Amino acid sequence: MTGTSLRDRLRTRWRVKTARPRGSARSLVWQPEPRGTGSARRGQQILSGLWHFAGQLVEGTNDPWGIVPPSAPFERQLHGMGWLDDVMSLGSRQARQAAQRWVLEWAQRYGTGTGPGWDPALAGRRLLRQISHAPTLLTRMEARDQKLFFDLLYRQAGYLRRHWNDAPAGLPRMEALTGLLYAGLTLEGMDRLAADATHALTRAIQADVGSDGGISSRNPEALLEVAMLLGWAIDALRALDEVPEGLTQAQARIVPTLRALRHADGGLARFHGGGRGRTGRLDRVLATSGIRARNDSGLAMGFVPMAHGRTTLIVDADAPPTGAASGSAHASTLAFEMTSGNCPVIVNCGPGGAFGPDWHRAGRATASHSTLSIEGWSSSRIGGLLTVGSRQVAPLVQVPRRVQWQRSASRRASTLTLGHDGYVPSHGLTHLRRFVLSTDGRILHGEDSLRAITNVDKERFEDVQAGAERRGVAFQCRFHLHPDTEAEIDMGGRAVSLTLPSGEVWVFRPGQRVRLSLEPSVHLEGGRLKPRPSQQVVLSDRLVTYASTIDWTLIRAQEATELPPSPAEEL
Repeated sequence: MTGTSLRDRLRTRWRVKTARPRGSARSLVWQPEPRGTGSARRGQQILSGLWHFAGQLVEGTNDPWGIVPPSAPFERQLHGMGWLDDVMSLGSRQARQAAQRWVLEWAQRYGTGTGPGWDPALAGRRLLRQISHAPTLLTRMEARDQKLFFDLLYRQAGYLRRHWNDAPAGLPRMEALTGLLYAGLTLEGMDRLAADATHALTRAIQADVGSDGGISSRNPEALLEVAMLLGWAIDALRALDEVPEGLTQAQARIVPTLRALRHADGGLARFHGGGRGRTGRLDRVLATSGIRARNDSGLAMGFVPMAHGRTTLIVDADAPPTGAASGSAHASTLAFEMTSGNCPVIVNCGPGGAFGPDWHRAGRATASHSTLSIEGWSSSRIGGLLTVGSRQVAPLVQVPRRVQWQRSASRRASTLTLGHDGYVPSHGLTHLRRFVLSTDGRILHGEDSLRAITNVDKERFEDVQAGAERRGVAFQCRFHLHPDTEAEIDMGGRAVSLTLPSGEVWVFRPGQRVRLSLEPSVHLEGGRLKPRPSQQVVLSDRLVTYASTIDWTLIRAQEATELPPSPAEEL
């Protein structure tokens, strides 16, 4: 495929009339349909002067570039211009004029290539939106403003051509290259850019997406964003009947893995800095891909899904990433989330980056996940700051070196057995975990153990015991509840009743005389101004010998009073 033949196809198939700046050869030769699905509610808030990004709110201004960003994530979202999708979804003259003004003002302030926003991932994100909405943005625009707008498009395309390779692997690189590809397909005179961008995108996606359909960050929401951008690139190239096989092969690997990471309520599992995904985005990516397969290999990007009846579990069954890919990764090994029908029950606290650095760090700790943790310790440690692109991140260090899992099934139940050695260097202890889910989805039995296995492990444990004056090693099993789940201590303090919004009731009971408590927790959810208060069931004990086991059971005691509709099976 050559750049010339690609451009010839563009000129033959797409003859789009666009305003051409007087005295300039710059215009659009093809206009792809807007791909981003914005929120009219968020768009109206922005027009009203409410700028809400990364969990923080700036009120009362219609000058976004006069805002002093309250945080780096807020600034990135502001200058990435993903909000153009929200504003343009309103479809009104007021929305169009506001978007025109804000884009042109950005071009005047920052369009020379310096200042905030000149980062390959942000430039790609911004260029995608500006090209997608170009026909509307150009409507009734003065000739001098059209020239300013086209100058900005071409300058960003040139910047991406030189710097896309500076973007970290995974989602940032995908944003940069997809923006570059769209520039090559749409901007007149960029004859070779589309072919070069397609080649670079194909090589990058083959390198960044593993054979299991996962990415190195192990962030399910980031994988969703990669799949969305990949779908946009494929659809644009398919119009020319020239889609490289490497792109379609990558999509065929990603989509089944995304399907395996989808809970019964339609949301993604929340691990390693990822949330549930923007409403409707996962369904659209799955449906428009045309791929119906599901990753049933057992391990999807390091996660094991279990599903029976209306109950789904997704368990982190692999070591977290390290290095540059782990800047938002969590110490969540062997943690799980559970959903019953359309109702999340057991969750992880989630990504806290939207609420500041303290919440970001707290959300990464093992205690913020539904798993066992030794008091005061996490199964992985957070290291010092590392510069990745234009950002500073704190990667994970000292992660578990060995994580094992095994799955079996019988007529009555499916069993998942796991283990990790993340506490061996510090305490000489291995965490073993077992889940048994009945085939009707009504009973989940769990077992958590801490054990010193080898002689070396036992010696290390004895050293820890001596330092603790033989009081034992305190540990907890935590089960963070979704904020919509109502919890109440029952049976004289020996059980917890969990009532879901559907009316369904689950009863949680430990199998032995460990300390059971219901304690405060938080739910860290993107798009909110502050963490949502929630609760957690905590089982506490002390390990004084070489092994200790806590078993527990969750039983559906009452069916839903009215079953909510389940997500469409064909997705």
